[in-house]
Amino acid sequence: MERNASDDCGIRPMLEMILLGLVIGLVLFEFIEHVIFPLAWLILKRKKISPCDVRSMVGKEAEVREWQGNHGKVTINGELWNATSETVLHPGAKAVIEGVEGLVLKVKSTGK
Repeated sequence: MERNASDDCGIRPMLEMILLGLVIGLVLFEFIEHVIFPLAWLILKRKKISPCDVRSMVGKEAEVREWQGNHGKVTINGELWNATSETVLHPGAKAVIEGVEGLVLKVKSTGK
């Protein structure tokens, strides 16, 4: 069988380079698709506290509506909430939300 001079000089090495490029491109694509994109998605979509979450109310000011002893009702953002405090509060006074336990807010007087 005779060998053609073009097989040794150009076509075979060119095919090997094309094949090597395709394999490297495929491996790189799979790495990006299965590692980089999921990591980026996790970082961008990680859970943040929702502005609607009750934990976002901590530190905000509420108005006392009703109060008896160490518990009563306060309004914040137009919503009426049950609340407790270590001090006695008076209706119309302002209070700062210190924490949330279930559906009860822990508040303290702002002195206003």
